[in-house]
Amino acid sequence: MLRSIFTKTLWDQRRSFLWWAIGLSALSLYTAGLYPSIATPEFTSYVNQLPTALTALFGESFSLATAEGYLNAYFFDLMGPILFVIYGIAAGSGAIAGEEERGTLDVLLANPLERWLVVVHKFVAMVVGMFILAFFLWASLAVTVVLVNLDIDYSRLAQACLSGALLGIAFGALALALGCLRGSRGFSIGGAAAVTLIAYVVKTYAPLVEAMKPYEKLSPFYYANAAKPLINGINVEHAAVLIGLTIILLLASVVAFQRRDVAV
Repeated sequence: MLRSIFTKTLWDQRRSFLWWAIGLSALSLYTAGLYPSIATPEFTSYVNQLPTALTALFGESFSLATAEGYLNAYFFDLMGPILFVIYGIAAGSGAIAGEEERGTLDVLLANPLERWLVVVHKFVAMVVGMFILAFFLWASLAVTVVLVNLDIDYSRLAQACLSGALLGIAFGALALALGCLRGSRGFSIGGAAAVTLIAYVVKTYAPLVEAMKPYEKLSPFYYANAAKPLINGINVEHAAVLIGLTIILLLASVVAFQRRDVAV
């Protein structure tokens, strides 16, 4: 018998961790392994001729000049953040709202814990799961870097993965807060997904559209990779913003769950 909601939540996610690990390994091998075959003068010339609005989708400074520049723009400015956010929203929306819709929330509340502690247990399980995901991503990329002989620093690679994980946790906390507010997983996923889309569009096109520039720093995506952790190391101030946002959303989750009548 598992001793806490925290350990029970992690145990329930063991199969998803396995599939995430397999998927990340395959994606890492494909993404990093592709670099030697496309880092050619011909392909670089082709990329340079693409419209700026299109290359912005791959990062503000998409470049094939170095392996770090390529991996930063193509993975950590595009696919990596999206993967972390998807995991975060799935975990956050399922934490309370998912249990309530399945009719199992009464089992959780039967534990000798205050409501706020139930939320915290679920949140901590999501955070640990996110860090497990980040470790799998780092390990997969590190192995691929060795296999294809890319010049990338393993420490900065870990920092880039950590920055992405902090972004995913922030959006996971948003999904958790929405789930605690309404008790609906659909509302939680839909609301968090809508915010994700708006934030990503603002982050992507703010450098190109003058009217959007004042709003660039309102997007959590900006704080995940604007400082390019893979190249320059993690930006402590940017990480602090994501952590602060997460704490605010966690507190909102606790307050919403404490005040709401729960359907069980």
